[in-house]
Formats: sequence, C-alpha cells, structure tokens
Amino acid sequence: MTSVQTMLSANRVRMRRGLRVAACAAALAAVVCAPAGCGGSGRRESALIRPHLLVSPYGATVGEVTWAVAPLRNESGTSVPDALGLTDKVVAAAQQVLGITCLPVNRTLEAMAAVGIEEIRTPEDAEALASAMGVDGLLVGSITAYDPYDPPTYGLSLALLARSGRLAGTGGGVDPRRLATDGTGRTSASTWATAPVSAVSAHLDAKSHDVLIALRSYSQGRHDPDGAFGWRRYTASMELYTEFGSQFVVRRLLEREAARLGVQGRLTDAR
Repeated sequence: MTSVQTMLSANRVRMRRGLRVAACAAALAAVVCAPAGCGGSGRRESALIRPHLLVSPYGATVGEVTWAVAPLRNESGTSVPDALGLTDKVVAAAQQVLGITCLPVNRTLEAMAAVGIEEIRTPEDAEALASAMGVDGLLVGSITAYDPYDPPTYGLSLALLARSGRLAGTGGGVDPRRLATDGTGRTSASTWATAPVSAVSAHLDAKSHDVLIALRSYSQGRHDPDGAFGWRRYTASMELYTEFGSQFVVRRLLEREAARLGVQGRLTDAR
C-alpha cells in the first residue's frame, strides 16, 4: 500500500469515528432536552393543584367568627411532644378555614397571664379567658398519642366552647336558658355555654389504610409530586404528620358543628 493510500485510509477511519461521536452527542441531547422541551431550565414544571380548603359552617348570617386555642394538654404518656408547638399547628389549621379567624397562641398566653389562669381546668376558666379575648369560640384539647417513628401515630382531641348567640344558631343575643338571678332580683346573663357545643377526637395511626387515604388526599396541592418521597413525605416527618393530624381533627370538628346546626352543603372550598 502506497503512502497516499495509507493517508486516505486513516482519514476514513477518523471520519467514521467523528460521525459516531456526533451521533452519540445528538442522541444524548435528545434525551436531556425531551422532558424540558429544550427551552427551559432542564426540569419539567409540575402542574399546580389547589389543595382542599375547609369552609366555616356558620354561614353568611353569622359572618366571620373568631376562635382561640388554649394550650393543649399532653396526655400522651410521653414527654416528647412539644405541646405549644402542636397548639400552633391547631391554630394554623383553624386559620386556613374560610370564614374563621383564629388568634395566635401568643395572644392566648398573654390573656391567660392577664386573667391569672395557668391552665384551663373548669368551664369558668374557659369563659373568663374567652371573654377576656373577645372571641366567639375557644378550643380546648389534649394530645392523646404521640409516636414519631415511621409509621407515626398521633392522637388529638378538641372541644369547642362557644358564645351562645354567635355560634348556637340563634343569630345573636342571649340564650334565655342561660339567664339566672344574682340574688338581688336582677338577672345576669352568661353568653357562654358551660359545656362544649362540639367535641371530637382522632387516633391517627399511619399503619391504617383509612388514615393513609385521608393523608394522601390532604397532601394534594401541598407537596411536590416529583419529590423523592411524594405524598409519603408526610409519614417520614412527624412535623408534617402532625400538621395533617391537626387539619384532620379541625375538619371533624367543623363537620360536627355543621351537623349540630343542621347545615346542608359542602365544607370544602371548590373554587
């Protein structure tokens, strides 16, 4: 073979190698660009989903109502739970209800200090605190179970003490059943019920399929579906799981209130 033929043969080999490299690069570019359409940051944007929001059962005739949440009692049998932190989560869940304003825990603690109450032990304590804060309803409750290990368990009970006129479906004024004499012939009226108008509790064990179905529904619109854990991130984090638990129990309380008032219709915002 002459030197010219040797050079031509070498050139053909280099050309074939170059074509193979170019083909591989084109194929790799197609794989990388396909999800993003070759026009973005390289990562496909997930579709935004509106989370399910709760709606007040009290209606337009009552209007916006105001709640406060007393510090939760820890009755879980373990010292692990942060009772004030979990109270904050109940407040956050109530604040997300359309038609209800819930005051922050710091306001409640300040009012308790002002009226000299360390803990809500009696209906009179609850009435004194709620009256001092000027709220329509006071939530009192306790942590009944707390196990942060996957699958987690969270137990929570809540009771609603309410002003008779605003939340009892009477449209305002004083409930005549609450009128009493003060011993001088005059009548005094308490606008607060001596017993909760509604009370609920839940034991949320993540081993239960019913609980997981409710959790997956709650997670819609509240997490990145392309994340490593997906909706299961709520069972991998007790911080997130107790957020779900708080919303779950507040929703049950609203359902109980709707049933008590004979309200028909949905409790979920469908916008």
